[in-house]
This record gives sequence, structure tokens and C-alpha cells, in this order.
Amino acid sequence: MNKNSAEQRNLGLNTTCTHVGEIADEQFKGAVSPLYMSSSYAYEDVDVKRYPRYFNTPNQEALSIKLAALEKAEAALVFGSGMAAIATSMMCLLQAGDHVVFQQSLYGGTYHFANSQLRRYGMDFNFTTGTSLSEFKAAVKPNTKVIYLETPSNPLLAITPLKEIAEWAKAEDYITVIDNTFASPVNQNPIELGIDLVIHSATKYLGGHSDLCAGAVMSSEELIKQVWEAGICYGGSLSDYTVWMLERSIKTLGIRVERQNSNAMAMAEWLAQQPEVKQVYYPGLTTHPGHELAISQMSGFGGMMSFDLQDHLSAETVLEATQIIKASMSLAGVESTALLPSKTSHSLMDKEDRLKQGISDQLIRFSVGIEEPEDLQRDWKQAFAKAQ
Repeated sequence: MNKNSAEQRNLGLNTTCTHVGEIADEQFKGAVSPLYMSSSYAYEDVDVKRYPRYFNTPNQEALSIKLAALEKAEAALVFGSGMAAIATSMMCLLQAGDHVVFQQSLYGGTYHFANSQLRRYGMDFNFTTGTSLSEFKAAVKPNTKVIYLETPSNPLLAITPLKEIAEWAKAEDYITVIDNTFASPVNQNPIELGIDLVIHSATKYLGGHSDLCAGAVMSSEELIKQVWEAGICYGGSLSDYTVWMLERSIKTLGIRVERQNSNAMAMAEWLAQQPEVKQVYYPGLTTHPGHELAISQMSGFGGMMSFDLQDHLSAETVLEATQIIKASMSLAGVESTALLPSKTSHSLMDKEDRLKQGISDQLIRFSVGIEEPEDLQRDWKQAFAKAQ
């Protein structure tokens, strides 16, 4: 399997991003990993029978080693999208009759997957009423198998107590799964807090340049083997060219995210002072209800935030008026982007459920890039003025 050594898991962040999982160019001594585009490999007199759908081409295997090292995991797999990683992981862990507890505040695609797919296959689920341990305990049933978490959550940046939940889940023999996309491995390593399996939409911070679509799963060798066995059936593998692009992008993950962290803190503090803004959701603010918890389990607060506009402003008009900040579907690129969750990431949710979670039509999700904060502040200011 695509595993790494304990020594690799203990290297510094930027050393890991740059060097772990590299493929040595033995022929020409190039500075970067060579790209192997073949979809067909020899099967006789070889140690490994390689095939793209088996997640074991040279580039797939090397990238998985880097991904595992970043999340302090034993092994990893890379998928064609974040949803491929989520769906494959859940379907391998569950069978008919099993029950899942999902955290209430959740990525809209995961919410849609649960509602549209799980019950079709005889699996049951429910959602917590919040993010505290007591609320997770209240949601379990005798047939609960998996506890599914997301922190910081999309789009309201709720913070979930990972260590507490992991200790309780282990004692009860539940498998814990987390979507760690918003935090990135730079800011949070859930496996070190006791979580069993970590998922990323690698389209986001791992890719970081808004030019690829991928997903990743990191866990123990035992659980990754189970995910692999399901994955080769569902066919969610990633092309080697995109694998190579992702490995290249991760080389700058640490320095990108550190800049986005500092920019986001500056932007959150500034937005909180603007009369056009009703509320800012960012765990770095002392006013955020999960601030102290975030300090205890994160090494940085991330580049993502959301904010509610005052009722007299049109959120759509504000986004149409931005000049530097792009109104765009995805997040976590080096460029700043913003969207309306009600129209995009959470549009598949029932409006009643969406409003219960606090996702109003006035909510803007803001992915902070690497630009100068002063330029971003001027852009929001002129957009607010145009929307008056």
C-alpha cells in the first residue's frame, strides 16, 4: 500500500511538502519528479502489477506517500475529487443496517450524499443539533458505526472538539471520519488528536491554484486497505497528469497557507468593524464561540471565513461589484474568492434546513488569498458602497 515511514512523518512541514514522496529522476537527474503517463504496465517479472484504477502508478504512489506524511498518517490514497474520497470511504466503512452520526454543520455535497444515497443501500443516519460532545452522544443509536465530523465547518466555521469526541468514539468502538479541507494539514492534524480517517478535497488548499480537481484519504494501513478495496471497484482514481500537478502544488502548501492565515486574520478583524457587516464567522476572532477550542487543536486559524451582510444590502450585488475578489464556486486558491452558499455549496439543501443551520441568503463565504490585505479591504469597501 501507499504508506510512509515514521521518519517521514516527523519531518518539518515545508521539508515534507518539498521532498517527501518525490520520484528520483535517475535518467536525467531532473530537480522534479518525472511524470509517468502510461496507463498500461508490464505484469510479468515485476514486484507490483500497476494500473491507474488500482491507485498504484508511480506518480499516484509517490503522491500518496507525501499526503500521508502531511497528515501524520500511515497511508493515503488520492482520488478524482473530494466527493469521490468521501463516498468511497463511507461506502467501504458501512453496510446495510449501519447508522452514521453526521455533524450538523456540514459541506452541502456531503449532506446531499447522505440524503440521496445512504438510505438507498439500507444505511441510516441523523444529524447532531450542534458540535459539542454531548450533542454527538445524544445522536447515536445501537447500530451506530461511524461518527462524521467537519471542523472548521463549511460555511460557518463551527469548531468541533476533536480529542474529546475521538476518545469517546474509541471507547464505544465507533469509527471517526473528518473532512479536514478547511483547516488543511498545515493548521490541523486530526490523526494526532485521535481521529481515525481524514478526508480532503485536494481541489482546495492542497492544490491551491484553482486548476485541478482531486480528493485524498489518509488513515492507518488497515483502514486505507479497506478504502482501496472499495476504490478499485468504484473507479474514482485520478489521472497521472493531475497527480503530478498536485504533487507540484503541495510543494508550496506551507508558505501559501501561512500567508492566507495572516491575511484572513487581518480581514476578519477589519470586516468585523464595517457597518455593512452584521456578523463575521472566523475562529481567530475572540468573539467566535469556538475560539479557545480552536487554539487548543489548531496551529493556525485558516484562510476561510463567512460574514452576514446587513439586511438592507443585496449580497448578489456586492459580489457583482468586487474587482479583485472573484465571485467563484470553489475556494482556497492563491486568489481571493467569495460566493453565496445559498446559491452554490449549500443550494442542494432544503431551504428550511439551511436556515436552521444559520446559512442565510445574506451570508457570504470568503476564501482569502495571498494578496495584500489593504487591497482586499479597498475592494470590499467599494463593493459595499455600490450595493447601498
